[in-house]
Amino acid sequence: MSHKDCSEQGCTNKARGKFRKCFSHGGGKQCDEPNCTKSARSKSDKCVEHGGGKRCSEINCPRSARPKSDKCVKHGGGPRCNAPNCTKAAVSKSDKCVEHGGGQRCNAPNCTNVVMHKNTTCKEHGGKKKCTQFNCFEAALNKNTKCKKHGGKKICNTKKCKNIVQGKSDKCLAHGGGSKCPNCINWIDSRCRNSKYDGYCATCFKVLFPDDERSKVIYSHTKEIRVRNAINEKFKGFVHDKPLYTGNCDCTHRRRVDHRKLIGNTVLAIETDEFAHKDYSPLDEEIRYDDLYMIHSGKWIFIRFNPDGIGVDMEDKLVRLIEEIETQIARIEKEENNDLLEIIKMYY
Repeated sequence: MSHKDCSEQGCTNKARGKFRKCFSHGGGKQCDEPNCTKSARSKSDKCVEHGGGKRCSEINCPRSARPKSDKCVKHGGGPRCNAPNCTKAAVSKSDKCVEHGGGQRCNAPNCTNVVMHKNTTCKEHGGKKKCTQFNCFEAALNKNTKCKKHGGKKICNTKKCKNIVQGKSDKCLAHGGGSKCPNCINWIDSRCRNSKYDGYCATCFKVLFPDDERSKVIYSHTKEIRVRNAINEKFKGFVHDKPLYTGNCDCTHRRRVDHRKLIGNTVLAIETDEFAHKDYSPLDEEIRYDDLYMIHSGKWIFIRFNPDGIGVDMEDKLVRLIEEIETQIARIEKEENNDLLEIIKMYY
């Protein structure tokens, strides 16, 4: 090894300063941030992470500009991938982005995944991103920069979800995490257990133990029950809050619809969406529609009824809901509904 090479084993970068280390390993002038061992960049007193070195020229961008460029990687600085029509940044010392084969690959046999942060293996084969807390070598939790000890929270592994997981699962409550009711644990719309109902969810407890005093008050004053009563007074044949099963098979969906009726080849479904289901994931709603269509591949009309919409009292809303149901039944009977899926939102 040359005197000009970094003294870190396996590093071929040039040493900077009296410590015979490159910038990446702490050579040269040290960053003046407390507990930071990285090198200060350019003529500043700070490392790249703490604001030293040349900054990206894009307005309000705090990132470091890439060498021989006035922009960061995100805004086009540094070498680009040489694959046709690709504008992503080349990674490591390659001339391609990760997608087109750039970057260091996992050293596990027959694995082509990219290695995790400062590792020789990918996440699947043991490589982990490390906690950013100073002098901590524990693995950072999923989608976090810190380990559990230093405040990292495990995040739901559903795509684009940033909620914290519940219980010993890998998902948040909205996507099926948490400790589940033993009666509906294998259903796709399973609910969390409730100590108030002996470890069952309220819905299952009411079905399993209808004579229990606690069952007599479950949902007795909810808006969904008012909607159900209004529908029952006016119409016959609606099924209320029952899972949908595919006949003659072991269906794994078992999705529920608040109120539904099959008319010809069309299911008319009325959903009571308290507070417009603002906390529900749009992606999960799309998946739910897909699952329901797999169970009944005919036509669907959904009336999404928000009982909490402002400006009109509940009695007037129920009158308008009944009118809308009558309108849709007439359309179905005349075969005027041509789309596979129609969604009508009321008081959103």
